[in-house]
Amino acid sequence: MKEHKEGCDLESCFLCRRCLKDWLPAVAVHKRNYRIRKGQPVFTEGDPVTGIYFIYEGKVKVHKRWDDEKELIIRFARKGDIVGHLGLGDDPYFPVSATALEPVTVCYIDMPFFRSTLAVNSEMVNALLRFFANELQESERRMRNLVHMPVKARIAQALLQLQQQFGADAEGYIDIELSRQDLASFSGSSYETLFKVINELSAQKIMTANGRRFRILNHRKMDALVVRS
Repeated sequence: MKEHKEGCDLESCFLCRRCLKDWLPAVAVHKRNYRIRKGQPVFTEGDPVTGIYFIYEGKVKVHKRWDDEKELIIRFARKGDIVGHLGLGDDPYFPVSATALEPVTVCYIDMPFFRSTLAVNSEMVNALLRFFANELQESERRMRNLVHMPVKARIAQALLQLQQQFGADAEGYIDIELSRQDLASFSGSSYETLFKVINELSAQKIMTANGRRFRILNHRKMDALVVRS
């Protein structure tokens, strides 16, 4: 992670959009911008919590160790999103990791200043509460799906969710490049099962894959895989 002189326009991120305008000069003084290369961690599970991060540019995966050899991707974050907020609890260590999927610029705010920001910005507090509530609902839904939903339906839902979050590029591919292992980790499946399901859905012309790029060809049939489960 290298400090970056440019970045953060004090307008785009989760923090700056919700702060009082009179508080933004204080943010400008306290923030640090960092440039992170693809594959590098923003922070790692078990690291001491020293601050919180806001993404100015790029995409990040937030993930947790499942066992010694596997991980579960909890969510993906992009420009404007917050990461590291799970470190706000009483445990002073990050319970998850965040890793850059492409070159990423983050704005780092140390925890004492962030707590001061919450103390004087009620809109920020309300937005953070809603964000936590939505994340809790999504986490409960995903845990329920891991137990009750067939693996093909989980993979279909993961692809639909990614397209909803990131949209599609000019060629119709979901606008995020992922390894198949990352897609397997996000859908709670093994690499071998994911490979088999992708081949099956491609043969049925429901989707297509090109390296790290995925395209949904038939949304109606993809939706039906989730609805039937």
